[in-house]
Amino acid sequence: MKQKETVSVTFMLLGVTFCVCLILANLLATKQIQFGPLNLTTGVLVFPISYVVNDCITEVWGYRRAKLIIWTGFVMNFAFVLLAWLADLIPGAPYWTNHEGFHALFGLAPRVALASFAAFIVGSLLNAYVMSAMKIRDKGRRFSLRAIVSTIAGELSDSLIFFPIALGGIVPEKNLALMIASQVVVKTLYEVVMLPITIRVVAWLKRTEGMDVYDEGIRYSII
Repeated sequence: MKQKETVSVTFMLLGVTFCVCLILANLLATKQIQFGPLNLTTGVLVFPISYVVNDCITEVWGYRRAKLIIWTGFVMNFAFVLLAWLADLIPGAPYWTNHEGFHALFGLAPRVALASFAAFIVGSLLNAYVMSAMKIRDKGRRFSLRAIVSTIAGELSDSLIFFPIALGGIVPEKNLALMIASQVVVKTLYEVVMLPITIRVVAWLKRTEGMDVYDEGIRYSII
């Protein structure tokens, strides 16, 4: 009889954190802010955390476990968007007067939802792939470098997919390009600032879990 595969409590908690960050990012992305020349959404407060978690899981458990968490996050995010959309469609009670506020928060347009899902899958899987491939190439050394490079690759592809699909034709091209650049720069800086903590968390995970997977010989599939 084939032994059932199990996961640790720590892995499960990281997976839950990953999913919560994705859902929060969708909610917070409805508010746009400006820092000097940078155009951002408040989703920048939490979304980069998902990339830090992605890095930790890929570094310790490998690409296949990271892929499991990424697709789990996709399904949970899809379920949230679908249920929120249905809730927005249901007529409110006669005495309820907050329909506009509720719609602004939960009435995600199909085009924005499509952009969000496509950008997330491509960006997250690319982040995990770069982390995994560079770990093999560098024989486990230079974690800081691969964490930063993988974040740049993931965030750049995420932004290049999301903003043109979600806002193309709505936001002027100049502003759209600035938004893409702003997101990549700020989220990468976030990764750099968090790096000392990430390094310590990864070292602790490797000690406590007794894991340090090298994805040699695996097929880097998306499913």
